[in-house]
Amino acid sequence: MPNQTTEELVVIFTTPLYTIFILAEILVSQWIPRVIYSVKDTLMNLVLMILNGSVDLFSRTVTWAILAWIYQFHFTTITTPWLYWLVLLVAEDFVFYILHVVDHYTRFFWSVHVTHHSSDEFNLTVGFRSSVFQPLYRFIYFIPLALLGFKAADMALVYAITQIYGILVHTNIVPKFKKAPLKWIEYVFVMPTHHRVHHASNTEYLDKNMGMFLIIWDRMFGTFQEEIDDLPIAYGLTHKLEDTKITTVIFDEWRKLGQDLSRDLDFKTKLKYMFMPPGWSHDGSTMTSKQLRAALEEGKDYTNSGS
Repeated sequence: MPNQTTEELVVIFTTPLYTIFILAEILVSQWIPRVIYSVKDTLMNLVLMILNGSVDLFSRTVTWAILAWIYQFHFTTITTPWLYWLVLLVAEDFVFYILHVVDHYTRFFWSVHVTHHSSDEFNLTVGFRSSVFQPLYRFIYFIPLALLGFKAADMALVYAITQIYGILVHTNIVPKFKKAPLKWIEYVFVMPTHHRVHHASNTEYLDKNMGMFLIIWDRMFGTFQEEIDDLPIAYGLTHKLEDTKITTVIFDEWRKLGQDLSRDLDFKTKLKYMFMPPGWSHDGSTMTSKQLRAALEEGKDYTNSGS
C-alpha cells in the first residue's frame, strides 16, 4: 500500500497551491471572457472529487495490495535511482495514456469517464471533476509496471505528482504558444492548449489529446489535434444532460447503455454496444467521433450522443 506520509505531504503541498491558482484564475477571468466560473458547477466538481476520493480510499487497500503482491514476480530491476524514477515517470504516463484512450473508445468505460467531460465550463476546478468509479479498475493498467520492478508506493507517488500537473492544465489563461522559444514545449508536454481541445465537443476535437503529462504519445499514435485558432471551443458533451442532478451526472450514460442493452438484439450486437466506441449503433442512428469527422469532411453535419 502507498506510503501514507508521502500522500499527506502531497496534499499539504497542493491544497494551498490549488487555492492560490484558482483564486488567481477567478481574478484574471474578469478580463478573459472565456474563463467561466459558476457556483453550481464548481460545487459539482468538488462533490465528484470527494466521491472519487472516497472510492479510491476504500478500494486502495485491495488494489494497491494486489500490485504489491504482483511486484514479487518482477523480472527486472533498475538499480540507478535517477534512471528508475525517469523510466517510471515515462512508463506510467504511457500507461495512463492507454487507460485514457480505452476510457474514450470503449463505451462501457466511457460511462465511467464521461462525468469528467460533463461540464460546459473549463477552469481549474474542472480538473477535480473526477471519474468516480475509475479507482476500481485503474490499478489493472499498472500491473505491467509492477512486473517491471516498480513498487506500488513509487507508482502512487508518481501518479499523484502527474495528477497535480494534469489538474493545472485545465485553464484558459495560458495561451497557445505560437513562437519560439516556448513553442517547443508544446511538442513534448501536455499544455493547456492541448487539454482545451480534449474537453471540447466540437467534432474536429472529439477524443483527441489523451496525454496527461507528455503529449508525445498523442503525436506518435494519431490522437493529437492542435487547437485551431479560428474555431471557438464548445466545452462539454455533444448532447447536454437533461438536468444537473448528481445522479444524472454520474449515471446518465449508464442509463442510456442500459436502454440499448434492453433492446431486442442478438448477444453479439449487445456486446458491441458495450465495447465499441461511444456513439456506435447497429443501425447508424448515432455515430462515433470518427464517423462524425468523416461526415464533416464530406460537408455533412450530424449531432448525436456519441461523446
